This record gives sequence, structure tokens and C-alpha cells, in this order.
Amino acid sequence: MSPEPFLGDVEHSPVRHHILSVLVENKAGVLARVAGLFARRGFNIYSLAVAPAESHERFSRITIVVDAETAPLEQVFGQLHKLVNVVDISDIAPDDAVERELLLATIATDVDNRTSLLDVIGAANASIIDVDAHHVTVMLAATPEGCDALERALEAHPGVELHRTGRVAVPRLGVPTHEPARSR
Repeated sequence: MSPEPFLGDVEHSPVRHHILSVLVENKAGVLARVAGLFARRGFNIYSLAVAPAESHERFSRITIVVDAETAPLEQVFGQLHKLVNVVDISDIAPDDAVERELLLATIATDVDNRTSLLDVIGAANASIIDVDAHHVTVMLAATPEGCDALERALEAHPGVELHRTGRVAVPRLGVPTHEPARSR
């Protein structure tokens, strides 16, 4: 039996998500094939992050957060398993996951907004990573909800250039990952 998908609040509307951790061979075109599979099936990818896996250059790990309403989990697993370069797939239940996302933002500053900006940065537990006379760049590695909160708080400041990565997730210690039975 597969775990229940996340029932969370994203952009003020309930959205159900699955977190998939997909181990793939690190070869040209694999990410394009995985993303293309989702596009061809009409599955909505909410977040996607990829990086080399476990210090082994032969493999990469793709973390995909997929909208459960558009992508039945068993169908997603079945389609992914058909791809030649896919080595392993795990479903991590959001309640059993440790999730993080990175937010980088450059904000225009002046004497009038510097104190309020520093208050926002401190309240979010973000870090200042670059500064000049007219701008500050901040970083926050946090839960998606923490990044959402900082993004909302920064809306009050002029001249914000904001970038976010996709989510990455690992199972909480002692919690097994799940792989639904594949339909034949």
C-alpha cells in the first residue's frame, strides 16, 4: 500500500504531492527523458532538483515533487521504470521526509529600508552572503514553507531578484521509503 500524499497549503490552495527520489545513470539526455515522460503524460512537476549522487560520478539523484492529482503514483512508477537509465525509485511520504529548498535573493537597500530588511532576514534565519552600497544578497536553506514565508516578507521591499531551487528530500532516520507494486 502506498503512503498518503502530502495535503499541504501551497499558494493558499490545498495541493497533494508525492516526493520521488529517482536514482539514474549520469548520462546525457536522462533528465530530458524523465521530464519529457512527465510532460507527455500530462503530469505536473511541482519541483525538480538533480545532482550527482553519493559521491559516485556514475549516478545522479533526481528529486521530483509531483502533483498527486495529475499523476497517480503507480502510473508514475511504472512509466519511470520503463526508462533505461533509471536505476531505482523511492516514494518518500512528506510526513516522513526531511525537505529543504534553497532561496537566494538580491534586494535593493538604502538607509530607509536597511533596518526593516535586517529584521526580515533575522526573523527568517537567513544569511547575508554578499553586500554592496545599494544591495544585499541573502540565502535561506529551509523547508519550502520557510522559503515561502521569506519570499512573502520580501515582497514589501523594492528591487528583489529572487531565485529558488527545487526541493530535495531524504527519509527521516528510521523511516523506510515506499515503492508501490508495479502493474504489469
